[in-house]
Amino acid sequence: MMHSILHNNSRKFLIIIFWITVWEILSLIINREIYLPSPISAFEALFDLLKSKDTYITIFYSTYRTLTGFLISCAAGIVTGYICGVNKFFYDLFNPLISIIRTIPVMSIIIIAIMWFRDTNVPIFVAFLMCFPIIWTNTVSGIQSTDVKLLQMCKIYNIKKINIIKSVYFYSALPYIKASMISALGISWKVTSAAEVLSLPKYSIGSHLYDSKVYLEIPDLFAWTVIIIFLSHIFEAILKKVFESRNYD
Repeated sequence: MMHSILHNNSRKFLIIIFWITVWEILSLIINREIYLPSPISAFEALFDLLKSKDTYITIFYSTYRTLTGFLISCAAGIVTGYICGVNKFFYDLFNPLISIIRTIPVMSIIIIAIMWFRDTNVPIFVAFLMCFPIIWTNTVSGIQSTDVKLLQMCKIYNIKKINIIKSVYFYSALPYIKASMISALGISWKVTSAAEVLSLPKYSIGSHLYDSKVYLEIPDLFAWTVIIIFLSHIFEAILKKVFESRNYD
């Protein structure tokens, strides 16, 4: 088992080295830092950022906004998804709204949110609205995929509705909910950063991305992008570990 873990880690490390090498080759070919800085320049900028206390304050607030929007979307998506999954009237009521939200461009949502909310709440709202349809759709799909024969058996034995929801629908929907939460978490980081770029709240990764673009500090732009990627992967890994530690399946 240890050998397998070491093998997988080595493989991942080599893949990372491969893509960094590709990045370095492309930067040498382009030979213009304003378009594509070298990995060395980007990582030097990253190390400089990590020396500053403001960087960690910025990461804290951006993480707070990302996770707040994500968690609200999970709570709302799971609850309404459960209701819509077991009740056709509510499904027909919510389904058009979800379809509309899916088709609205992210930038339109951000601009509307800027008009409605304070700058610090814009990323939270955008993250919520972009993640909610994912959670809702998967929860509904999980509920609707429940074994019909099992439901018929519950009806024959007069099992209470609340027990069916807790013991039958829950286990049917859980794999769908887990998958949707992992997917939504990654999207949450992307849209939160995009919303921060336009709304420019104080202490936000998005505002630093914007400043890097304005002042043509391209290595800093790549450094902040690396931070977003790292945070997204870390929180996704944590969420997967939490799911693996729970023996629901």
